[in-house]
Amino acid sequence: MSSPLKTIQFVRGGQVVSLANVPPSRTLLEVLREDLACTGTKEGCGEGDCGACTVVVGEAEGDHLRYKAVNSCIKLAHSVDGLALWTVEDLAAADGTLHPAQEAMVQCHGSQCGFCTPGFVMSLFGMYQNYIAPTLVTACTSLPPEGAAAPADWQSQIRGPGLKETNAPSRTNPITRELAQQDLSGNLCRCTGYRPIFDAAQQMAALPAVTIDEADLLSKLKLLAPVRKGLEANFTYKSPRTLPELLAARAEHPDAQLVAGCTDVGLWVTKMHMQFGQVLDVTRVEELRRVEHYPQHIAIGAAVTLSDAFAALVADRPQLQTFANRFAGLPVRNAGTLGGNVANGSPIGDSMPLLIALGANVVLMSQRGHREMPLETLYTGYRKNVMAADEVLAWIKVPKPVANEQLRVYKISKRYDDDISAVCLAIRLHVKDGVVASASLGAGGVAATPVRAVRTEAALIGQPWTLQTVRQATTTLRAEFSPISDMRASGAYRSEVLGNLLQRFWLESQGMQQINLESFVLVEESP
Repeated sequence: MSSPLKTIQFVRGGQVVSLANVPPSRTLLEVLREDLACTGTKEGCGEGDCGACTVVVGEAEGDHLRYKAVNSCIKLAHSVDGLALWTVEDLAAADGTLHPAQEAMVQCHGSQCGFCTPGFVMSLFGMYQNYIAPTLVTACTSLPPEGAAAPADWQSQIRGPGLKETNAPSRTNPITRELAQQDLSGNLCRCTGYRPIFDAAQQMAALPAVTIDEADLLSKLKLLAPVRKGLEANFTYKSPRTLPELLAARAEHPDAQLVAGCTDVGLWVTKMHMQFGQVLDVTRVEELRRVEHYPQHIAIGAAVTLSDAFAALVADRPQLQTFANRFAGLPVRNAGTLGGNVANGSPIGDSMPLLIALGANVVLMSQRGHREMPLETLYTGYRKNVMAADEVLAWIKVPKPVANEQLRVYKISKRYDDDISAVCLAIRLHVKDGVVASASLGAGGVAATPVRAVRTEAALIGQPWTLQTVRQATTTLRAEFSPISDMRASGAYRSEVLGNLLQRFWLESQGMQQINLESFVLVEESP
């Protein structure tokens, strides 16, 4: 006898929603459009690339909510159990007054055909909650800017379920043009050319402010917290809260599909039409949601989102910021996890070349114990690894930077933003007294797995850091792998580009920056 399908509960638009008999492989987008008639959320690509299906989820973190824009097309519906959720239908007031994210799009003419507009609006709503809303308490209780009079009716007025409006303007606009471009990179539009949408992002702060009654939402989310009943003998979708629970569930159900952010498993559902009888979700395991700092390394839990994992890496190595921003779009980074990206082992996964170059280790755990190994030794073939059926990838340990470390990571793709790499190369060098003391290179897109360029490292270590050494190492690097040709690039192109990137690293190490797009800043002229 099959086990009953688990009922999921979440708070949407300030109201508790309960849904019974939801299959474990059903996506959030399917539930929204087909079960709840929220057809404002659109299906575009079905793979997390276009952003038309973007919604915002809110999760309790202490005494406040954390807001994340995510793709609903590849997010399993059960993953929002116990969370808050907003769709584009939840933003306007009962009287039709638009939320600043919507009103700004209207005023700035940010919509043409309109299909992508709901997704952009939800990404703007996420930006509003993360950047503008935190300034509103200060703005509402302070004097107006010099020369401006505060409106007489600035006091809060109920806008709708969980939303309040105040006409008190904020003093500054926390959303810059660069921030708007960065946070909207996961939303594609074929009509507007983006400029009016970036205008809308900056216009939101000038509109009458709207706040969310977080205290009310937090109390509702607390009531939804699941009652712990121990490990069920049968389950369809399980989200353990502790590491011992996860390891016990994995040992008892080794055939259950492990999921984290579902940014890849979601494609198996939407594109390959795969169905899973049992799903084991690691994202609620408290121990694996942490980034722990030690004198020699940081330990990133497998359930830490890509956004938070990259933030931790950038804190130690600020030069990684641009690369972090180019890893997919923000909704994917908000949902996907570093552990999931590593465990999945795609040869074009961007985090692994970087982690290999940094000398990262992975920690595998089961009820039998744990084992640790260099990340590059995890893989045995295309999307295959050494993990036993009862093991899970629990931690990624990344060494702290050393003095005089030279580090660059290059992503080559057809689009600059929100695209999959054709080639990814990470290079970390330590040059002492003009000689390469250590070198580590991680590459993606050139073999069946993410790989370490050991022959090229050997060609560099102990050699003077000169153009001649680089030229010899370039020849070695181009010959070290035999990449395939596919829709993203030919094998010959990939080999050529690998060598070119090493030469680019040399030029940048000598102070040349004009060859790097990061050195170019677009300046918009005033009309």
